[in-house]
Amino acid sequence: MKVKHAPVAGRRPPESHGSAALLGPVYALGSDEAERERLGRQSVELRDRSARLLDRVALGPGQTAIDLGCGPRGVIDLLSERVGPRGQVVGLDLDPTNVALARSYVNDRGLANVTVVEGDARRSGLADATFDVVHARTVLVNVPDPAAVLTEMVRLTRPGGWVAVMEPDLGLTLFHPPHPVWDRVLETFVKVIQAEGADPFVGRRLPHLLRDAGLTQVEVESRADVAPSGDSRRTVLVDLLRVVRAKAVASGIASDAELDDLDRAARRHLADPDTLAVPHLLFLAWGRKPMAGG
Repeated sequence: MKVKHAPVAGRRPPESHGSAALLGPVYALGSDEAERERLGRQSVELRDRSARLLDRVALGPGQTAIDLGCGPRGVIDLLSERVGPRGQVVGLDLDPTNVALARSYVNDRGLANVTVVEGDARRSGLADATFDVVHARTVLVNVPDPAAVLTEMVRLTRPGGWVAVMEPDLGLTLFHPPHPVWDRVLETFVKVIQAEGADPFVGRRLPHLLRDAGLTQVEVESRADVAPSGDSRRTVLVDLLRVVRAKAVASGIASDAELDDLDRAARRHLADPDTLAVPHLLFLAWGRKPMAGG
């Protein structure tokens, strides 16, 4: 693997079969300060769900794992904890700022079994069949061709190893008592993401995508969590709409004035503790790479 900084002390990163071929930025949400802050909150908000997914693939001591599209933190701490000092973890992200932040996170917490590298989740440049578990969270929902990412995930997985993914699906959003603002919030966000070529309903497709990528023993769980008053996940849809605001305006999907009005009305509705909020479905899916000749 071509690493742009010295490896973490005591660990040697997996070998590369060639330098990472960066195919250009395609992450639908972009990469500005607001999105990095949201990703940091997401790591905390989804920690329990991520731990549940890792339970399903039985990641354990001495194994190797990679978090594709790790952002400024991702699940690299969970992976590090599970593989222990004899294991090895790689975090990979396309954005140089995210890579720098993730490296700082690793160094600040003394995660000596973790290396963070810059690379594209569709063509990482890492060697074939390197990892026991290949993980991605809220990556497939943000790229135009999720099958290409899964193809790379399977390539990186050792025979008998696991691919594990977690993705949202906006096919179910529920706010009660109902308020017309949510129809427009959802419509606006979906139009922006689809204009970027991504699929905001990819969660329901995960079992088929995993099987089409050649995985077996594919399983899936779905969750529809209520975000109570005070939970940062409660405002995730309006937070996401803020992240894509410039794209919404530039494409003529919504004006600045309308987005201001939507933001105020939606947050006012959520500020009422009696408002029930289910911002999306969340799908957890995993599958196993067949053994050679199996």
